[in-house]
Amino acid sequence: MRHGCKINHLSRTHAHRVAMLSNMATSLIMHKRVETTLAKAKALRVYVEPLINRSKEDTMHNRRMVFSYLHSKEAVNELFREVSQKVANRPGGYTRILKTGIRHGDNSEMAIIELVDYNENMLKETTGKKAKTTRRSRAKKVEAPAETAPVAEAPAAEAPAEEAPKAE
Repeated sequence: MRHGCKINHLSRTHAHRVAMLSNMATSLIMHKRVETTLAKAKALRVYVEPLINRSKEDTMHNRRMVFSYLHSKEAVNELFREVSQKVANRPGGYTRILKTGIRHGDNSEMAIIELVDYNENMLKETTGKKAKTTRRSRAKKVEAPAETAPVAEAPAAEAPAEEAPKAE
């Protein structure tokens, strides 16, 4: 029984799981997006978000701590130079998981995990939206301008009609 066990073991030994998550985190930082199974994406989010949070403060200690998880100088440099600048004012939630359907071979749920601030398509959609209106229905005031208001037609001053010839 797994009482109180909070991590997903992903059917792997500890060493295999740590190596896999390290490689996936490196790929996520370098490529900004990784396609994987939903369970691995959820495990990767728990693994990589504290590293991104640590990268906000660029100190030697933080770089060494992140390097002990990633084992890649290029990924650590990318994280501290590029990614940390984009997420500097974000309080958390640096990754997004999007479900993409099922894998045909074994029917496992697939997902894309990506860094939130690097998806240009999503950023365009959020900046282009209007302010949300309330869901309550409001009585709209129907007030027509004076020019277009229907006016009751009054008999206009009639022009004098031509007089018919008088019969004598």
